[in-house]
Amino acid sequence: MKASIDDGRCRGHGVCTTICPEIFAMTDDGYAEAIVDEVPDELADRAREAAGACPENAVVLD
Repeated sequence: MKASIDDGRCRGHGVCTTICPEIFAMTDDGYAEAIVDEVPDELADRAREAAGACPENAVVLD
């Protein structure tokens, strides 16, 4: 599974970084970004949780 952030939707709430800091981080501009290319299997559930908790639906999982 791949994770990314829809830059047009992200408002910098940081919920994803709180739930799964191994996959998401905040940029210097205050927005989230995915910091891994592939989500490790052991973090897939937390990545899904982060996607579901994003108030702007900016977390994209493929």
